[in-house]
Amino acid sequence: MEFQNIILEKEDYLAILTINRPKALNALNGDTLYELEAAIKDIKADDNIKVVILTGSGEKSFVAGADITFMLPLSPAEGRFFADFGEKVFRSMELLEKPIIAAVNGFALGGGCELAMACDIRIAADKAKFGQPEVSLGIPPGFGGTQRLARLVGKGRAKELLYTGDMIDAAEALRIGLVNKVTAAEELLSAAR
Repeated sequence: MEFQNIILEKEDYLAILTINRPKALNALNGDTLYELEAAIKDIKADDNIKVVILTGSGEKSFVAGADITFMLPLSPAEGRFFADFGEKVFRSMELLEKPIIAAVNGFALGGGCELAMACDIRIAADKAKFGQPEVSLGIPPGFGGTQRLARLVGKGRAKELLYTGDMIDAAEALRIGLVNKVTAAEELLSAAR
């Protein structure tokens, strides 16, 4: 499959998967989720690949969430399908028998934070920002964020982040257990490797 919204590179035992929509801050639309699903299936079938690094293109954003411009015209049924499909793709990442390391290089908001949480290990650049701002749009987190966040940071802290929509920096994300490690931006990919 030829990808338009992601880049899949393979180097020996390592797959580097990059969400590549920098003009949209790597926001997830339907096509990006379909491509992510296809890439995960490809990685799963490739016996040479032992580990995956997932990151976002550009310097501003890992994934800034679901693409609101894509979501606006969706009917309620289409919106539910989009949320369910995103959760299915993220769950397939969790169940992949190869570790996935999120190299969070910038904004990881909403669906982007949920994407990072679906990975086994999260390494953040010191300038990364995390949050679940869906409450400001009047919608719940749609890709399993409520469950994964509570498992990682505890119920009380998860409720605080979900109810307020507050954004936190990488240092706070490390302190509460949302990420495993924080590094300088220029060292992020080498740390993930």
